[in-house]
Parts: sequence; C-alpha cells; structure tokens
Amino acid sequence: MSEARPPKSSVTVRVLRLPHGAGLSLPSHHSKLAAGLDVVAAVPDAGPVELQPGSRTLVPTGFGLELPQGYEAQVRPRSGLALKHGVTLLNSPGTIDADYRGEVMVLLVNLGTEAFTVRRGDRIAQLVIAPVAHVEIVAVEVLGETDRGQGGFGSTGS
Repeated sequence: MSEARPPKSSVTVRVLRLPHGAGLSLPSHHSKLAAGLDVVAAVPDAGPVELQPGSRTLVPTGFGLELPQGYEAQVRPRSGLALKHGVTLLNSPGTIDADYRGEVMVLLVNLGTEAFTVRRGDRIAQLVIAPVAHVEIVAVEVLGETDRGQGGFGSTGS
C-alpha cells in the first residue's frame, strides 16, 4: 500500500478572522488527504444555539475569505452530524464566489427527531475550494442531437 501524500498543487486562500471569531480555529484539514476544510461555529460561549427538529438557523463562522479569481468555496455538510443527529445544510452545497467578502455563514437544518445544540467551536460544516470555469452563453436555434435526446429524470435507467 502506498503512503498518503498531499496533493501536488495548492491554492492560497486569504482568511480574515472577525472579532467574534477570536480564539477559534480557522478552516483546516483534519486529515492529510481530506478534500474539505472543517469550519467551526462562532456562536457566543454564553449563547449556544438550540436547533429544534424541523427548524433551521444561520450560524456565524467568525471569518471571511478572499478566494483567487477562478475559484469558489463550496459549503458542504459534515457526514457525522447528518448520521448521528440528522443535522445537515440547506442550499447544499452553498457557493461562495471569489468576489464575496462578507462573513461565511452556515445554514443548518435539523432533520432529526431531537433538539441539537450548536456550541462555540463545534465543527458544523466543511469547505471545499474548487476551480470554476467562466462560461460564455451562446443562444442557438437548435441543440446538437444525442442518443438520450430530451429524456429527463429516470430516462437512463432505474
């Protein structure tokens, strides 16, 4: 079995810690080959957020990003929260564009059967930094043909 090595290419993302994020971890990889950077909650120590079943809330992270042109950050759920508590993200994956400079926020939803408490420093989501293509839209009179054609949902099999 080969030894795990970090990716050969990397990209620099500038991160601004906001005042209410003081003392919290910045987004970070928790294993050598992890695709996502774990993101923690920047709720006040004295004010954890209780998320009732079926409810949603916007959770601050205490940081903003400066992504390089040609990249996005995708905000994705953490599988452990989904499995253990039924807590996931709405609008997932959420997209942070390279020209956004505000605080990164995480829209959590509790699909579980019990209340879930979000405490300061809890890992609540992950960020995946990905390249994006800038596309040029061209209006045409007809689209090229394929074997599938206009077959929609379920048209390629079960």
